[in-house]
Amino acid sequence: MLGYALSENNMPGTETTIAETMTLNEISLVSPRALEVFARHGLDSCCGGAKPLALVCERHGLDLEALLTELRAL
Repeated sequence: MLGYALSENNMPGTETTIAETMTLNEISLVSPRALEVFARHGLDSCCGGAKPLALVCERHGLDLEALLTELRAL
């Protein structure tokens, strides 16, 4: 089960809430523009794409809350 909310028609859409438990790949699926954010922070969804956002932030010394805010603004 993916760690995000679906819109009323059960498809990822504007009502999606990006969560720290989601993997980079899951985030990219619901918000393709997230790839731009990841690139700005030196992240990619290739090798680390199956890891949860919280873990990726911890390992890369990134501010999780700041990154979530940026991703949720897309």
